[in-house]
Amino acid sequence: MNYLQACRYGGACALAVSILAGCTQPAPQDAPAAIPVAAATLAPAPLQLSDDLPGRVAAVRVAEIRPQVGGIVLRRLFEQGSEVKAGQPLFQINPAPLKADADTAAAALQRAEAALARARAQTARLQPLVETDAVSRQVFDDAVSLRDQAAADVAQARAALARRRLDLKFATVEAPISGRIDQALVTEGALAASSDASPMARIQQIDQVYVDVRQPAAALEAVRQTLAAQPEAAGRGLPVALLRNDGKPYDETGRILFSGVNVDAGTGDVLLRVLVDNPKRQLLPGMFLRARVPRASYANALTVPQQAVVRIGGKPQVWTVDAKCHARLAAVELGELAERRYRIQAGLKAGQKVVVEGMERLSEGALVAAAPARR
Repeated sequence: MNYLQACRYGGACALAVSILAGCTQPAPQDAPAAIPVAAATLAPAPLQLSDDLPGRVAAVRVAEIRPQVGGIVLRRLFEQGSEVKAGQPLFQINPAPLKADADTAAAALQRAEAALARARAQTARLQPLVETDAVSRQVFDDAVSLRDQAAADVAQARAALARRRLDLKFATVEAPISGRIDQALVTEGALAASSDASPMARIQQIDQVYVDVRQPAAALEAVRQTLAAQPEAAGRGLPVALLRNDGKPYDETGRILFSGVNVDAGTGDVLLRVLVDNPKRQLLPGMFLRARVPRASYANALTVPQQAVVRIGGKPQVWTVDAKCHARLAAVELGELAERRYRIQAGLKAGQKVVVEGMERLSEGALVAAAPARR
């Protein structure tokens, strides 16, 4: 090998060694990958909050049918469980004894009227005689007194006759109010008296009904604030939806009339009375149902899903995504929880992106790839 070939061979070996040395050096590290998350953009929306409370239906008016005169019940004049009108005959009490009493009172009136006529005639005859001193003044005064007493007897007999005729009218027991009548509590042939402890029947007016709801006294102030925020409901009352056992609402909507003035010392509850129109008679007295009572109303509320809130040191916080796709932790003040969403009182504003899913791997300032959250 000559000198030129040796130089060439040495240069090739040096080049190979340098290439191998360059492959063993560490490669530069790649940039960190963005953490995939699901985020939702905050937008204000109206929010209505309510409480579902148990309630019991009560009739607007209840009338107990009681006799005003005593006697044997001859007939029942209504269909049990039917609708009756005010003034409709319900029971017929035997009128014969009452008619006899009325006839006796009429005869007593005739006797009193005859005595009055005789006394008036006597007074008229004595009037010119006393003026001529043909009779003493004492005799005339006695005649005038007898005439006045006879007039009083006539008035008394006339009042007694009116009372007996009224008793005769009361022999037909009438409905005092319109409504649905229950079963008859007396039968034909029973002896009825005004002093009986139990009524003959009951009528309940159910074209409108009350729903009595008990609510914690602590929540009453929220109801008052809601009413104050809706001036149009001040005269009519707050609307209340009524729910069946399966959660479906009734066709009728009620309105709160008033709240009780007393708080139950045992439960801490206060009574809310709801008035409901009941044209189809679907609500019957004694039924239990649930009433959806308004608790608060917000025109522009910001809400976040419940799973978006994390608690660090017992304080609620939310992961947000800034304009450069970096994760930021924000402390928030939470309001009410409704349908698995918290109302945000403070700490966030409209237009911010809130992380809903994937916050487990986040750290302050981490780069994220935000996708729209599923509704």
